[in-house]
Amino acid sequence: MSLLERLERVRQQEQAEKKPGGNVLTERKPEAAVRTDPYSQLKIKVHKKVIEELGRHKEDEGGGGEELSTRLEQLVSDSIDQEVSFIPRGDKQRIVGEIVAEAVGFGPIHPLLNDETITEVMVNGPNQVYIERNGKLFKTDVVFRDDEHVLHIIEKIVAPIGRRIDESMPMVDARLPDGSRVNAIIPPLSLCGPCITIRKFSKEPFTVDDLLSFGTFNLEMAAFLEAAVKSRLNIVVSGGTGSGKTSTLNVLSSFIPNDERIVTIEDAAELQLRQEHVVSLETRPANIEGKGAVTIRDLVRNSLRMRPERIVVGEVRSGEALDMLQAMNTGHDGSLTTGHANSPRDTLSRLETMVLMAGMDLPVRAIREQISSAIDVIVQQSRLRDGSRKVTHITEVQGMEGDVIVLQDIFVFEQSGLDEDGKCIGDFVATGIRPKFIKQLEEAGIELPAVMFASSRF
Repeated sequence: MSLLERLERVRQQEQAEKKPGGNVLTERKPEAAVRTDPYSQLKIKVHKKVIEELGRHKEDEGGGGEELSTRLEQLVSDSIDQEVSFIPRGDKQRIVGEIVAEAVGFGPIHPLLNDETITEVMVNGPNQVYIERNGKLFKTDVVFRDDEHVLHIIEKIVAPIGRRIDESMPMVDARLPDGSRVNAIIPPLSLCGPCITIRKFSKEPFTVDDLLSFGTFNLEMAAFLEAAVKSRLNIVVSGGTGSGKTSTLNVLSSFIPNDERIVTIEDAAELQLRQEHVVSLETRPANIEGKGAVTIRDLVRNSLRMRPERIVVGEVRSGEALDMLQAMNTGHDGSLTTGHANSPRDTLSRLETMVLMAGMDLPVRAIREQISSAIDVIVQQSRLRDGSRKVTHITEVQGMEGDVIVLQDIFVFEQSGLDEDGKCIGDFVATGIRPKFIKQLEEAGIELPAVMFASSRF
């Protein structure tokens, strides 16, 4: 709806609703009021009874999660029958599901987390819950009782992994048992109430075949990236928020040979590597006294003493970039990481800035020489207008010319427009340039056909 159409609609509503001495905004407010739940008191009573019953039989609560859920469902159903003489079957099933989710899951958002078609869940206070599906945002009918209800769910998420959230520390990063990434922020920083953002991950990590079927890249690009990882090139996956960097990093990590020692370093452990010899490290926030924090930079430094053959950093965003570059330049080749940037050239600028954040007074040329000798390949990923994720550039870092780092695109995605359904139309094309590190691939016993790099633009 255009702004003019909205203006006309508001005028019509004002004329229809205007009363002497009345206030249009005041009279329209009830329409936007949060819907009340007729079974709210019943839910509270049944929930208390279930908690009491579980407390009495705590020593008997064995069995797995499914068995416990089944027992709870029966207990809740019996409790409802004791409280009311009649309730529609559909309403009863809904209430049972909500109370069980509250007891053993994550309350109102539990069904959303179990829906495999949903990739992100966003709670903006108690009355507004959005989801992302197929790259698009949709508002749901899910609501919480109040701010305290949202806070209870946040506590349920962060407590098992030793994190905390309160007014002295009103932001927290955490993860769910399945590896999904969680960010929570509460008042006074959040003005709309406690907020939760959950980036979901599939129970089984995406494979290269999955990304091929999604159209993230084509087969030639996948084969090239596999060769780059196996020949121990240093690779940075860059892109914006939600562009699929972590999924691509996971797939690239799957190309690492099974007999190598891998150390992964993350803020919240998300990577799901299937190799045998993997050591996963995770940062730690400060305690209530503001002490004891362990940063990614601390872990990168420590990992160098752990005899790693590969270092995989979930994301560099600060001074740890300097330690990462030094590691890449001192024998720890084959390292992988991600970073936020809008293009391969921006990735280099971001790395320069992050190195300066390490507090070292280094000249810009020295930093650029470190970057150009450390990084071999930049994989640029973007989320397009239709919500799809694409690798838009695979770019070689060729070295320095004067004070400038030279980049050369090997593969690019060229968009030609939108179809009638709003889907992006385009092709992955080779630029016709053979990378300078082709000899390094051959030394690793990998020979890529020359036709792979033949220009497909014409």
